[in-house]
Amino acid sequence: MTTPVLDVQGLAYAYPDGRQALYGVDLHVHRGERVALLGPNGAGKTTLVLHLNGILTAGAGSVSISGLPVVKKNLAEIRRRVGVVFQDPDDQLFMATVGQDVAFGPANMGIRGPELRHRVLAALEMVGMAEHVDRAPHHLSFGQRRRVALATVLVMEPEILVLDEPSSNLDPASRRELADILRSLDVTVLMVTHDLPYALELCPRAVVLHDGVVVADGATYDVLLDEELMRANRLELPFGFDPRTTRAAPDAD
Repeated sequence: MTTPVLDVQGLAYAYPDGRQALYGVDLHVHRGERVALLGPNGAGKTTLVLHLNGILTAGAGSVSISGLPVVKKNLAEIRRRVGVVFQDPDDQLFMATVGQDVAFGPANMGIRGPELRHRVLAALEMVGMAEHVDRAPHHLSFGQRRRVALATVLVMEPEILVLDEPSSNLDPASRRELADILRSLDVTVLMVTHDLPYALELCPRAVVLHDGVVVADGATYDVLLDEELMRANRLELPFGFDPRTTRAAPDAD
């Protein structure tokens, strides 16, 4: 097997107040996979994600991105390789124009002039927002702002795209548009979500975290049909949604 893009081994973490959040998590994701990270509130999903780009430091175990350990001396490169798109796009958009927001990361890396402009427009093109390059972010709809937030990460050419509740607060059209964009990207995806139909639509594989440990790792379709597993981990399908009758179950390509 090739080296995993994401390799988490025996990851344990306790917060300063003594609360143990992770108990020896193992997770391996290979290039091009789209993986849903599922679990109830308090399962440890956010704590795990914060270890992927070094915001938190493992109490025990290790995290590596394409073989590069997530340790202090590597953080600049790790944070280029791991792009996190937050649930609230306004946490990532703070410049006067869309173009300036998307340019912020690469400009801090020293990229200037035509190359910078090209990368900004290419990232905005990927999310269907190139025509808004000179607009103020606060004049955009919520769904458009989420796409621009995605572009601020894609412009850094990450190896892993981490999405925190990407479908939350989106209307049906925006939800579908974002799904189409995510399917088109040639990037490894880890999607933290409570939206189980969206997980099924976009992610062939699902990992379930509960009380700081991985309790399931398999095909999303199979996970959602395991009634005992779903009940034990406080996961509920929306009323009327049956994975067996949907066309959304993707091939594990």
